[in-house]
Amino acid sequence: MTDAIGVILFTGVIAYAVFGGADFGAGFWDLTAGGAVRGSAPRSLIDRSIGPVWEANHTWLIYCLVVLWTGFPPAFAAITTTLYIPLGLAAFGIVLRGSGFAFRKVTLRTAQQRLTGVLFAASSVLTPFCFGGIAGAVASGRVPSAGGGAPLSSWLNPTGVLGGVLAVVVCAYLAAVFLSSAATHPYPDEALHRYFRRRALAAGIAAGIVCLVGVFVLHADAPRLFHQLSTRGLALLIVSAAAGLAALATLRARRPRLPRSIASLAVATVIAGWGVAQYPYLLGTHLSLTQAAAPEPTLWALVAVACTAAVLIAPSLAALYVLHDRDRLTSSA
Repeated sequence: MTDAIGVILFTGVIAYAVFGGADFGAGFWDLTAGGAVRGSAPRSLIDRSIGPVWEANHTWLIYCLVVLWTGFPPAFAAITTTLYIPLGLAAFGIVLRGSGFAFRKVTLRTAQQRLTGVLFAASSVLTPFCFGGIAGAVASGRVPSAGGGAPLSSWLNPTGVLGGVLAVVVCAYLAAVFLSSAATHPYPDEALHRYFRRRALAAGIAAGIVCLVGVFVLHADAPRLFHQLSTRGLALLIVSAAAGLAALATLRARRPRLPRSIASLAVATVIAGWGVAQYPYLLGTHLSLTQAAAPEPTLWALVAVACTAAVLIAPSLAALYVLHDRDRLTSSA
């Protein structure tokens, strides 16, 4: 039962990394789009692409938090009392991001639009960096079982910074792939397609370089994680690397729809590889899933709730994404 809850938790992490990652990455490209005139077309596509789904994408974060504090309360307490700074910054970034995105559409003056746009874009980079730092802290074992760990050095260390940088680059890569596809359907714009295709290729190459550098960082800073990734998680990392290369190849071959699925597979498998390498521990090598698990009746109740939610909510989310893909929704944000 404990392993089942672990799978349920990591399913949410993967979903948030893919859907939320593409969402955050759109903010990165908004930040780097240039001035009001030069960046108007990319920003218009970003607004049209994420407007109807940006709130739904972040329900996965709430899902992960609920499963973590209900299924593994000691780990939740340890993480929140050690990593309260990056968690607080991430929450602050999510609030700024949402308000900036919403108010940019209703403000009339250029100065106000620039301010809200900067809030949206800058927080879109800050938030995934913090989440990556949190993942690095958990994976490298810097969160004590009893909580109350070092508030800064627990996540501002080589593995934590690597996780943060990798999260930002991967989000940018996913978003560029999704936006290059969005530029071809339902209103084809060849110039915008080429614009985001070039950025997707650049971000994909950057992600590959960060991963290669990460091999040496993990070997020096988190040897246990490096060993597990290079043994137990190696197959998933190979699948991720192959999918990443295939996505770049399909982008170069001008197959606008196919790269979305392949790029999502690349991100999902690298997250899954982390989960497999981490198993059976939830925090480093000092708190296992079994040790952190809630009492058995709570776990059964959590499984029942998760299954019910999957039956009730998954079809709604699928309908939302299908209707959005067919441009049958109008953003009201």
